[in-house]
Amino acid sequence: MSLFQECASLFIVGFPGVAPDDEVKRLIDDGVGGVILFKRNVESAGQVAELVRTLKAHAGRPLIASVDQEGGRVARLRGAPFTALPPMRQLGLTGDAALVERAGRLLALEVRALGFDLDFAPVVDVDTNPANPVIGDRSFHRAAQEVARLGVALAQGLEAGGVASCAKHFPGHGDTSQDSHHDLPSLPHTLERLREVELLPFAAYARAQLASVMTAHVIFEAVDPERPATMSARVMDGVLRRELGFGGVVVSDDLEMKAIAAHFPVQRAVVEGFKAGVDAFLVCHRADVQREAIGALVQAVEQGEVSRERLAEARARVAALSRRFVRGPEDLLGTLGTPAHEALRAGLSADTFVGRDPTEV
Repeated sequence: MSLFQECASLFIVGFPGVAPDDEVKRLIDDGVGGVILFKRNVESAGQVAELVRTLKAHAGRPLIASVDQEGGRVARLRGAPFTALPPMRQLGLTGDAALVERAGRLLALEVRALGFDLDFAPVVDVDTNPANPVIGDRSFHRAAQEVARLGVALAQGLEAGGVASCAKHFPGHGDTSQDSHHDLPSLPHTLERLREVELLPFAAYARAQLASVMTAHVIFEAVDPERPATMSARVMDGVLRRELGFGGVVVSDDLEMKAIAAHFPVQRAVVEGFKAGVDAFLVCHRADVQREAIGALVQAVEQGEVSRERLAEARARVAALSRRFVRGPEDLLGTLGTPAHEALRAGLSADTFVGRDPTEV
């Protein structure tokens, strides 16, 4: 395996259209570790299942197929035969961890039926800022202990259903007043406050030994006032690995988001992020940027800025996730609509939550 292929195995890439284009096929040929699908890639359940099968067959090796399927307003797969889950806030207000765990198993069944191996859920940000433009009702609760309890329940449901979970957005995006898709948010809280609120759900997730964590492109001034968390060794290695003891895969949020792209060249973001402790990178839109990002990591290894040991460490973590969760091309579409599917769906449709008074839930 070439060094380019070794480095490419740590990237999950997006692409346009409802069928694989030549660029994504070439990237797969060159070793990328996974793909992520968005609304732009989705027409129907059958089309998505065929798309994922085609990508995995083209790879001829383990290829992580991933998607953002949280429920509520962040759901790439919509309409029949998928369940319109309510926002996690509505599930969180029930306080019912068994219900939330069942929602996780339902998500797993539905995304696994289309061939996905990794669902970028749950959101374990604590919704402490009503003005937050990006988290809001994606969060289970405004109390950190409830977010921790219910976030772990959803993740355990996903993983019991054979799909890797991903807790996001570390070390916490719930109290920002800016959206990192467009700006680089900064939080001034003390480290004591971060431990009591933002970090508490991630600590619970780490103790539960779940699959992966996604970084936040947010500056936490008390930990590192100069670098966003994605690029900060103090945050990634110091807090997530050493203080919280997380041993799974750390995945960056999309490096093409403006919180990163408007402030740092993608080459620097990748190299600094990798040195900080990020194992895998999302680059969700442009093939030229994806290749620049991979090339930057290759060059950093060749020049000794990144050690071979660090590369091997990241590859081992990603490989462990793949061994546990990644499947080859398969046809599971028939699992949708079965009695087992319907049993998981019972009482979980968003329609059953319409009109509920949150204070009475």
